[in-house]
Amino acid sequence: MNAIRQPVVSTSNVAKSFGGFTAVGGVSLDIYDSEAVAIIGPNGAGKSTFFDLLTGRKIPDSGEVRLFGEPVTDLPPWQRVRRGLGRSFQISSVFRNATVLENVQIGLMLARGRAWNMFGRASAMLRQEAGAALEQVGLQAKRDMLAGDLSYGDQRTLELAVALSTKPRVLLLDEPTAGMGREESRKCLELIRAIAASERIPIVFVEHDMDVVFSFATRVVVLAAGKVLIDAEPQAVRSDSRVKEAYFGEDI
Repeated sequence: MNAIRQPVVSTSNVAKSFGGFTAVGGVSLDIYDSEAVAIIGPNGAGKSTFFDLLTGRKIPDSGEVRLFGEPVTDLPPWQRVRRGLGRSFQISSVFRNATVLENVQIGLMLARGRAWNMFGRASAMLRQEAGAALEQVGLQAKRDMLAGDLSYGDQRTLELAVALSTKPRVLLLDEPTAGMGREESRKCLELIRAIAASERIPIVFVEHDMDVVFSFATRVVVLAAGKVLIDAEPQAVRSDSRVKEAYFGEDI
């Protein structure tokens, strides 16, 4: 008898409103091992709010979020990280005046719910774990540089290292190539693809760049007006007339 496949992340009818505006209007979604799931939609579709509900930056008004079968609906981001969720954000959030290595150490401390003191014992902690994460993304040689001196693409790669340092079982990425040039974007995607494949980490990502979406995703979820319009393989989404209408008749 085959075992029932359990989603790594699932939402059940999650909803979030701000004043009289419904940003997410009841979204149910299951994410499984080895998937790369893109969340797309026109402006105002609810993508960013839904992502925040997954990461814990916002709490839904109703519905439930589960991580590996356990309810995490009311848990803050750091507690979700401790349960295996890795995340990065649309805007680079590195500490510019800290070194590359210190950024990863800070991320590790915060993910474990501990205060960071750059001048105390914490500064000497977790160096091995932080160094291993930098090695994984190819930034080991720049570990002693100030993060603010890195190129934008390397800052985004550093943010990925911070997410990976916590040994996530699922990775949530908010516009991972935002602000990058074509070559930086290509290298970033190749890196994420290689790491996800080697570690068998499922990925959920919000993205505006349709070239990125259709070259990387194994599944695409389109939101429109806070609800799921279609959830299917990339080619089926690309040819769906409802999707073209949601994007005001544009080809995607």
